[in-house]
Amino acid sequence: MKIKPWHVIVILVVVLLVVFLLLRGDEDTWIKDKRGVWIKHGMPSSTPDYVLEQQQAIACAFDLYNKEKNKGMNFSSQCLGTCQDYAVDIVYVPRSQEDNKPENQCQAFREGKVSHFIELDKNGEIVRVV
Repeated sequence: MKIKPWHVIVILVVVLLVVFLLLRGDEDTWIKDKRGVWIKHGMPSSTPDYVLEQQQAIACAFDLYNKEKNKGMNFSSQCLGTCQDYAVDIVYVPRSQEDNKPENQCQAFREGKVSHFIELDKNGEIVRVV
C-alpha cells in the first residue's frame, strides 16, 4: 500500500495535537495574577491550603483596612498590622521611597516574624502580595 501525501499530513496533525495537549499543562489549577494573588484557572476540583491561607490573609487585610478607615485614618505609607504569616502595609502607587523606609514597614516583617506581606493602596486595593 502506497502512503499518500494527505495521510502524512493527517498523521502529522494528530501527532502535533497530542503533543500540544500533553504540554499545555493543567487547565484546572490555581495561578498567580500580576499582583501575586492566587486565582482560579479553569475549574479546579479543590483549593490548596496555601491558596486558602492567602485568601484568609487578604480578607483579614481588608478588615484591618476598613477598621482603620472607619476610625478616620489618613492613609499614607504605613503598617496596618499582621494577618497570619502576612504583614499588611499601605503603599503609594506607584511605590515611592517612603514605602521602603523601615518605619513604614511592619516590624513583624522586618524582624522575620512573618514571611509574607500584602500591600494595599490608600483606597484599600491590593497592590501586591508576596
